[in-house]
Amino acid sequence: MEHKGGRHSLNDELKDAHILVVDDEESFRRMIKDVLRQTGIRCSVASSGDEALKILDREPVDVVIADIHMPGMSGIELTRVVKNEYNADVIVLTGFVEDFRYAEIIDIGARDFIQKPVSVEELLVRIKRVIRERTLLSERDKAESDLQQSLESLQRALKGIIQAMAVTVETRDPYTAGHQRRVASLACEIAKQMGLSDVIIDGIGMAGIIHDHGKISVPAEILSKPGSLTQLEYGIIMTHPQVGYDILKTIEFPRPVDRMILQHHERLDGSGYPSGLKKRGILLEARIISVADVIEAMAYHRPYRPALGIDKALDEIRKNSGVLYDGDVVDACLKIFEKGGFEFD
Repeated sequence: MEHKGGRHSLNDELKDAHILVVDDEESFRRMIKDVLRQTGIRCSVASSGDEALKILDREPVDVVIADIHMPGMSGIELTRVVKNEYNADVIVLTGFVEDFRYAEIIDIGARDFIQKPVSVEELLVRIKRVIRERTLLSERDKAESDLQQSLESLQRALKGIIQAMAVTVETRDPYTAGHQRRVASLACEIAKQMGLSDVIIDGIGMAGIIHDHGKISVPAEILSKPGSLTQLEYGIIMTHPQVGYDILKTIEFPRPVDRMILQHHERLDGSGYPSGLKKRGILLEARIISVADVIEAMAYHRPYRPALGIDKALDEIRKNSGVLYDGDVVDACLKIFEKGGFEFD
């Protein structure tokens, strides 16, 4: 081993590192261990791959420096085990460089490759680089973990706010208490039946549970009126999708929740409100919520009529499939009830 003498100064990047040297030549192990200890680096040694694994099982190791050619477990085999089972990086050493190409060494999981004889300066530079990369990766992983936790916290807060908004509407309209929650539940089941992604389903759930939030602007006496509504009163009711949209449009939801709410009373033939949109001009999510909304509204009691029941509601969407309601959404909804696996809370 080439050693140009002189005590090497301890670097902050290396002072806490634990290096494991694995080589069947005792003199080589001792030389590397002495050099690393002079530099202030903690070093353990092993004469074989099996002995190295026992050390790795006992305590954390940052970098394994392993010779390729050893009796029993080779350095190649040891590298594969270390990369698969331990949180350590490997620097491979060999005096037979012609037996392996650099790319092959890296492909098995080694972080670096050094040909013997090794100079002290080169060894320390390689170890320092590997430790620096480990530190950067660890910091990146922690930053990603912290970011993920922050996102999850924000999502929980957002869902809590949405639940509070839903309760606000329902306290003003006791006859439809639970309506939004039931619509959201059915809409999500329809989306699952259609094979939509979890992200889309989550957005549908958010929109469904506050789809009538715009009714906060409708006088309570209109919402709970037992008889038929006048044309003026019905006109006021029809403003609730726009009001709900206007309240939410500045909030950056993961999905277009505001437009789902705006469009949940639109119909394929253009007879819906507030914009008279047709067919593909209506968001798929809104088409799903609209079907769930019709089913729930007909199945449950309203101030102006008794509950009509699920069968009547299913007849309604079946009869108007492709006319008022999206045919694929209707088919998915019918399958849910035909299977008998869904019930409103």
